[in-house]
Amino acid sequence: MDFDLTEEQVSIQKAAEEFARGECDKEVALECERTHRYPYDILKKACRLGLIGIHYPEQFGGQGYGVFENVLVVEALCRQDSGLGIALSCAGSSAEMILRYGSDEQKSRYLPRIARGDAISSGAFTEPDHGSDITNLSTTAVRQGKDFFINGSKTFITNGPICDFLVVLCQTDPAAVPSYGGQSVFVVEKGAAGFTASDVGEKMGNKMVPTGELSFNDVRVDESALVGRENEGFSQALHLFEELRLEVAAQALGIAQGAFDRTLAYVKDRKQFGRKLQEFQVTQHKLADMAVAIETARLIVYRAAWSFEKGVFSPYLTSIAKLIAARAAVEVADEAIQLMGGYGYMLEYEVERLYRDARLLELYAGTREIQKNTIADGLLKKF
Repeated sequence: MDFDLTEEQVSIQKAAEEFARGECDKEVALECERTHRYPYDILKKACRLGLIGIHYPEQFGGQGYGVFENVLVVEALCRQDSGLGIALSCAGSSAEMILRYGSDEQKSRYLPRIARGDAISSGAFTEPDHGSDITNLSTTAVRQGKDFFINGSKTFITNGPICDFLVVLCQTDPAAVPSYGGQSVFVVEKGAAGFTASDVGEKMGNKMVPTGELSFNDVRVDESALVGRENEGFSQALHLFEELRLEVAAQALGIAQGAFDRTLAYVKDRKQFGRKLQEFQVTQHKLADMAVAIETARLIVYRAAWSFEKGVFSPYLTSIAKLIAARAAVEVADEAIQLMGGYGYMLEYEVERLYRDARLLELYAGTREIQKNTIADGLLKKF
């Protein structure tokens, strides 16, 4: 086992860290959060540096690297700023569905736009009545000749109100048993007749990235919009979720490290009762617990990303990575607030925002309960 990054991976990591330090300014982030503004200008700069879509093939606008390198980039961005990091790393949300299963025409049409920062994508899977359980869908796509007509609704969709295109999971065979054996994925573009998107409203965190309620009313798409094979959408979605879980885990890892960095700097400088906070054993123990959580998360996240690169399909492993990393992000950010006391509760010190953004990571791309279901399923099948 080799736990060292390659020289190329170290260079990518450093480039992402330098970009984040230079462009992810705290005041800019606070203003984006206050105004709920997506950071398009910073996204464009990240795209010019090749950080967005780094795992796309060069022929489709990427850098030809893999998921592991993307994990390194996402971690570095979120370490510097949770809000900006999540916004940038979600710019191509679910576009991996096109990357892995789309036709060459679909890849050429959509992926370069993400890599250039000319488009924002989204993935519509969650429904009002079913939540994270996609085995049952109410959204349908009915074939009429060479066209499909999509009807239904999706909820809590990342980038929904601002996306230029999205992939939508629909029921195409209502008679399929089990029902998820009759699901398909389609690309729907912004402005399609019958498609509407609205913002769900004020959120606890992740305020730069709008979350949408989507409605499909006889939205017509032709066969060219079908991603992959008809009625194989469920298995495609499961593979996509593996990649999404790795990205969320990387976001969580970066947020946890960012909270630790700020806490460490604070306790080294702050004095109480004539002594620096770092000199108190209770502080040292808290720092040790935070470090243990981060290093444990990093090991499993990197291992899961490495396994994915090797072509290993393991929802079991990626679910463990997301569960542990998201939990670490919440616990470390929470402890950061506690160590900073009243200052930790203030916007200026950032850790309260890190906590609010971290809390989302236990919810989206599958809740904690969904991850545990997947882990248990993997255990039972294995043993």
